[in-house]
Amino acid sequence: MSSGNDSVIARALVERKLCTSDEVELVRSESRALAQKKQPTSFADLLVQRGYVTRSQLARLNQSMDEDSMYRPAQQIPGYQILSKIGQGAMAVVFKAKQLSLDRIVAIKVLPKRLSENPEFVERFYREGRAAAKLNHPNIVAAYDVGEAGGYHYFVMEFIDGKTVYDLLTNGRRLDEQTAIRYALQCSKALHHAHQVGLIHRDVKPKNIMITQASEVKLADMGLAREMSDYETATAEAGRAYGTPYYISPEQIRGAIHIDARADIYSLGATFYHMVTGKVPFEGPSPSAVMHKHLKETLIPPDHVIPSLSSGIGEIIEVMMAKVPDDRYPSMSEVIEDLQSVAEGKAPFHARQTYDQKLLEQLANTGEIVSTPEDDGQNGSEEDKGAPIALVFVLGLLLAASLIVNLILLVTR
Repeated sequence: MSSGNDSVIARALVERKLCTSDEVELVRSESRALAQKKQPTSFADLLVQRGYVTRSQLARLNQSMDEDSMYRPAQQIPGYQILSKIGQGAMAVVFKAKQLSLDRIVAIKVLPKRLSENPEFVERFYREGRAAAKLNHPNIVAAYDVGEAGGYHYFVMEFIDGKTVYDLLTNGRRLDEQTAIRYALQCSKALHHAHQVGLIHRDVKPKNIMITQASEVKLADMGLAREMSDYETATAEAGRAYGTPYYISPEQIRGAIHIDARADIYSLGATFYHMVTGKVPFEGPSPSAVMHKHLKETLIPPDHVIPSLSSGIGEIIEVMMAKVPDDRYPSMSEVIEDLQSVAEGKAPFHARQTYDQKLLEQLANTGEIVSTPEDDGQNGSEEDKGAPIALVFVLGLLLAASLIVNLILLVTR
């Protein structure tokens, strides 16, 4: 650590009353003496060793200084007046600002200096801007500008005065059924638009779904978005899991190269599950344990967690969260149709059709197993063998009738 940095840290320690001036000067003198003896020990390490501060206090101090140093350059972004800090994540700090030319309030996301020196983070930051710029939908946060000022990279976007779905779910709270359906439906429409222009979000979760004062959904954060046709990036990312453990799809966990819109369907299904039950689909002591459950563990149906839920919601979520992509909805179009049906008090045609088809297959397989003679000669009577087959036949007829009714409802809808 340079003497210049030592001075900055020393001043910050005294200003925040973590150390006295005498304590800081004593440690600095000791650090210089050790350097002369060719036993260099950093100023920060000596502060911890002498018990003046803890490692966690130093870490928080460095983070605070990083924010302060970022705030000053943010004030100098051409054409914008910074008003206040409104949020911070692992990748960036977000400010509320006024765009002077159009006299409108915007949000500006700024990449920290420490990440600006990493080409991978910078590229991901600009990729988010480029992805957002391709989208134009009322349920997606709009992108306005992206650039660099004073060595800091920034991204200007629509300012949303509201909360995230995550905020609404804290402390185990859940949303009422109709509200959850409305939010899921709007998010489905946003994702359908993204998919139509060739983008997959890859990080659908409650924290990335904002709710305006008018109770409208705004899908945010395209930081992990990727073009479905971008084979080069997909190959470079192969084998690595990109996403949030509680909501990530199995194929993302595996780091599969070929990931499509059905990954977003899974993540929205997991988010919908959280909205209606107040719980994430799978819990575990670590991110890897949670992801393992996404891969292997059977999902507890949401209407088993909250028995008062409509059965249609459970059917939709279970199809959305099928572990094999081919078993899910093929696109957001079908998700939207089923959500609209349930919102109107009707059965979810596509999910019900999937359920009926699977049950028919299971019954067919069961019939084959029951009717196969055993090698030990103890096959039971002809009447015993015929009963399961007859039951399968009757149930098959009932399911076929159900399919016909659903088709009629779809046509007349």
